[in-house]
Amino acid sequence: MSAAGPQAAGRRVAEYRIEDLAHASGATVRTIRAYQDRGLLPTPERRGRANVYRDAHLARLRQIADLLDRGYTLASIKELLEAWDTGRGLGGVLGLVAEVHGPWTDERADRITRADLDVRFGGHPDDEAIAEAVELGVLERIPGRDDEFLVPSPQELAVAVELYAAGVPLSAISGHLRELRGQVEQIASRFLEFTTEHVFARYLGHRPPTDADAAEAASMVRRLRPLAQQTVDAELARAMRTFATRHLEHHLSAAGPFTSGSVTPPPVPVTLPVGTITAVERLVGRENAAAFIAAATEREVQTRTLDALAPLAVNTNIVDQKG
Repeated sequence: MSAAGPQAAGRRVAEYRIEDLAHASGATVRTIRAYQDRGLLPTPERRGRANVYRDAHLARLRQIADLLDRGYTLASIKELLEAWDTGRGLGGVLGLVAEVHGPWTDERADRITRADLDVRFGGHPDDEAIAEAVELGVLERIPGRDDEFLVPSPQELAVAVELYAAGVPLSAISGHLRELRGQVEQIASRFLEFTTEHVFARYLGHRPPTDADAAEAASMVRRLRPLAQQTVDAELARAMRTFATRHLEHHLSAAGPFTSGSVTPPPVPVTLPVGTITAVERLVGRENAAAFIAAATEREVQTRTLDALAPLAVNTNIVDQKG
């Protein structure tokens, strides 16, 4: 960076050669030239055989890097920057970008040491499991610290610890997380499509939106942000209650005869031959067929129960007579 330069408004203006600009911005010389070719950077001042860049170029490179980190393409970034250059404003759009990119949960990231991880997961080091957790984003490596990790979601890690303590292998936990993440991403995508169609389309119809529309859209993001999680929480609780009950009934039924009078076995579905059902309907009418079959079944159960008890009653009578 060169401290020498022309005077402007009573202060010294920084000047950069392209190598200095690359160093200050973190971009490569090749990247800077590519941005110039795409029209993303203002034309530098030509001085002799060298190009001279200023703080505006450095600020623009930092804006581009920030927008790229947030998932914007170079084409969309160019549209935003052109709007800024033509005076249509970029502040509202960047505010909307910051709002969307902000945290979508109140949970705070934490740190954990490798030793603590080993203790929580059986007390034995498992480099393969650590590598998979890093790949999944459950853990993040901290530069210069091999013995410590960043935990973006302590709740997610706590769930894994509890599942492991309950006997679920780490490989199964990782596989379950991969499957669950794909399903949740589909839910998030659908929620965004739904809200965009019915809410945000009116704000984002301009390319890029005006400052006023972008600011109002950012306000709507703040209002709607918790709704996705609240909806999923409620529906997950409903589904878990329904399916947990079904699973319990299924496994209790499959476990064999019930010995406790306090537990009622779940009903067992029975399929009757079509010919039998047709014959019953002809005999008593279709509207009375179900009641007839139920009554006939009940009589059969009672008859078999009495038949089973008869020998016991006879034996008991013989013993009483001998006594």
